[in-house]
Amino acid sequence: MKQLMFFFVVVLGLTAGHVSAGEIREIELKDGSILTGEVLSLSNGIYTIKSDSLGALRVEESAVRVIRSKSPSGGAASSPSGTSADVGSLQKKMLSDQEIMGLIQSLQNDPEFKKILEDPEFMKAVNAGDITALMANPRFMKLLNNSTVQEIQKKVK
Repeated sequence: MKQLMFFFVVVLGLTAGHVSAGEIREIELKDGSILTGEVLSLSNGIYTIKSDSLGALRVEESAVRVIRSKSPSGGAASSPSGTSADVGSLQKKMLSDQEIMGLIQSLQNDPEFKKILEDPEFMKAVNAGDITALMANPRFMKLLNNSTVQEIQKKVK
């Protein structure tokens, strides 16, 4: 439970402002091509992407190599938005809310969460606050679309 709580505090703190709808991302496919657009959803292994030049696209998760945030100037974003004060405040809020804690505890048995929490490279990125590595991980992006995670995010805001 401690590891799961740590994960949520760090991840929600780091991604506040990075996961919002409307953010333009650079999606690099395994074939080397690059798409630029807004990731609308990930459902049943299919990303729905809205591209200004190509319209609405559906891309299989297995075809995606990496997803990067784009800064307004067009380069890849690399700096996290969460400060240690923000993370501490977020942790205090989550720990004091029984409903949020219940939602977090409900994820302890989720196979997707168990799997990613056991991945040493993923946890290294979480511990380092490496938002670029997290946002580039399709499994992480899939977890952000989990209905329980989205409910937690709404309650924390």
